[in-house]
Amino acid sequence: MKLDQYLKFIGIVHTGGEAKMVIRSGRIRVNGMVENRRGRKLIDGDQIIFANETYIVPNSDPLGRKLARSEK
Repeated sequence: MKLDQYLKFIGIVHTGGEAKMVIRSGRIRVNGMVENRRGRKLIDGDQIIFANETYIVPNSDPLGRKLARSEK
């Protein structure tokens, strides 16, 4: 998932335009570093920090799919 999509998903912003403004303002940190790219691809475990709140990108692969692959 991209950073701007994630910000909408967790409710920090409501629109893509709002996400763009928040990201470009330098108020978003990914894994401790200021991130200015709204298309930044997020991976499992990335930490998003905004307004002294930390959000962790969850594992996007449902448990059932993991088990199905490991049994093969």
